Amino acid sequence: MTAPAHRMAEISAYYRALDEGAAVRHHFRHADEDGGVWYFEAVPDGGELAVVKQIEFTPAGTRHRYAWHHLEDAHGFLTDQPITPDDPVEPITAEEFHRAWTG
Repeated sequence: MTAPAHRMAEISAYYRALDEGAAVRHHFRHADEDGGVWYFEAVPDGGELAVVKQIEFTPAGTRHRYAWHHLEDAHGFLTDQPITPDDPVEPITAEEFHRAWTG
């Protein structure tokens, strides 16, 4: 996802506006085949659910968090793909997501 600095600023501003302007939020979890667990907070954007916060717990238990203020690091990045009905995710409560985010 690495992009020039000016482009990263635009991307960050886009996700910040989505995050700060959202009235409705959806939360999901996904366990991957490697033993990692992913959490997503998504908001409506143009008929899709755009991910504005993402957490990955690696099989070793390391937590990686991504949002508009931390789009990427050496481990990974905030997905730019919307959540769709075909995705293998399960809905969770906002409380469960926030426990994972702040835990």
